[in-house]
Amino acid sequence: MNSRRSTPRLVLLALFLALALIGGGVAGGRAATTALAARGAATVAAAPLATATGRATPASAPTALPDIAGVAAQVRPATVLVLNLVPGQASGGGLASPTPASGGVPQGAGTGFISDPSGIIVTNNHVVEGAQSLRVVLPPPDNRSFDAQLVGRDPQTDLAVIKIAAANLPTVPLGDSGTLRPGDWVVAVGNALDLSGGPTVTQGVVSATGRDQQEPATAGAPNTAGPTLYDLIQTDAAINPGNSGGPLVNLRGQVVGINTLGSSQARGIGFAISIDGAKPIIDQLRQGGTVTRAYLGIGGMSVTPPIATQLGLQRTDGVVVQQLVSDGPAAAGLQQGDVITAIGGVPVKEQRDLQLALTNQFKPGQAVDVTLDRGGASQTITVTLGTKPGV
Repeated sequence: MNSRRSTPRLVLLALFLALALIGGGVAGGRAATTALAARGAATVAAAPLATATGRATPASAPTALPDIAGVAAQVRPATVLVLNLVPGQASGGGLASPTPASGGVPQGAGTGFISDPSGIIVTNNHVVEGAQSLRVVLPPPDNRSFDAQLVGRDPQTDLAVIKIAAANLPTVPLGDSGTLRPGDWVVAVGNALDLSGGPTVTQGVVSATGRDQQEPATAGAPNTAGPTLYDLIQTDAAINPGNSGGPLVNLRGQVVGINTLGSSQARGIGFAISIDGAKPIIDQLRQGGTVTRAYLGIGGMSVTPPIATQLGLQRTDGVVVQQLVSDGPAAAGLQQGDVITAIGGVPVKEQRDLQLALTNQFKPGQAVDVTLDRGGASQTITVTLGTKPGV
């Protein structure tokens, strides 16, 4: 009797345990799914995306990939092919066909961009250097070509301005390179390898700002290194031969740099002249064809910890005076071994600071206070700046 009564109880107990286990399994599965979803959400949130302004925003905000095609459509019509022409006969394997109207054949091809609808074009000095004449070809579907006039060039900054006789041309607006941050989207436009079909478009990011880079020797002076370019933008947007002089633009289609150098030793490293540093040079070239720079009359180099140790200096920054031009502006007050730490109130941490100040902030004939370290003691000497001899 007792055994028969216990059987239903055991069945009910087993059924109860089975339901409990099934319920627990379902609950456990739901918890695991939620945990995986939370991890996935955390992973997405940790990866900021870029908006159309090129700035990083939290992933929770509405985002979209950059509209590179839209930027290209805006910039390409004002990006031109610049042909550097010299006397001679076409070899049949050159960069482009001869242009009889200009009386020469191409020795090189580069890029420029129209900055003014009256036909003002900005490019690199090395694109136009050594040319007997210049020819500009507008991109498709326009395809018109013009003889170009050299307005002015500045080898020191590798900038040049040329002009064509045309009106109502499309332009690329100049932007602000001072707001760029590593990681901002940029687009490089130019006539890479002088390929047919119009300008090439490449995209990437700002890898770094404030870079300095020495230009290579030119064909006209193969044994002399080119000038050092200061305050460059480094980017991984491809800058190939033929891109020189073309615009590096932000996602609003504004010029933030002028494509100048590509690294031959590494991939994904190119350099562009920052537009903020280029603007005053472009203005001077447009107005007078040359760039007038203030001149201190010294030869110096940046002080680094190894240089300070080698020369027995008290500081590890600034510019040490290595030589003085005998009749230069600084000859009466400065001495070899002085370390310049400021000029006209502008801090000088390295050579580039001094060069940029003399180029962009001071004028010949201006009296400025030069702050220096001499034997560990700070001094201030007033110097009337001269005019830098032509290069």
